[in-house]
Amino acid sequence: MDWVWLLYEKYITKRLVTKASPSPSEEELQAAFIEALSKSLITILVQEPWRGSVRFKCLDKAAASDRFDLLENPESYLVGRFGGGKFKLNFHDGWNFVATQNFKPKGDPLWTELPDFDEEVVV
Repeated sequence: MDWVWLLYEKYITKRLVTKASPSPSEEELQAAFIEALSKSLITILVQEPWRGSVRFKCLDKAAASDRFDLLENPESYLVGRFGGGKFKLNFHDGWNFVATQNFKPKGDPLWTELPDFDEEVVV
């Protein structure tokens, strides 16, 4: 999960410096990271061709604590669940945007037939 810390490091450091000492300890940084990550939301989007351009289709929104397997091995998770494509993971701590990370795993795009996450599925 080192890649997730790299996404959160600047956000966490800025938060601690404005609230506490000018140089937070490693323990303070790690505690704040775990707290923020436990409250974070991950949005999984995929880039898809659309009307001669591209758009980002929302595939999933979930608490980071519910997607530990995604945090441990993002490419394996994405390929196993959605197939190949150009994916964007957005991380939010409450209303605060933290960071985004892109992945391009190889494979057949299994996501093309899935509805947008925000769309209501009628059966």
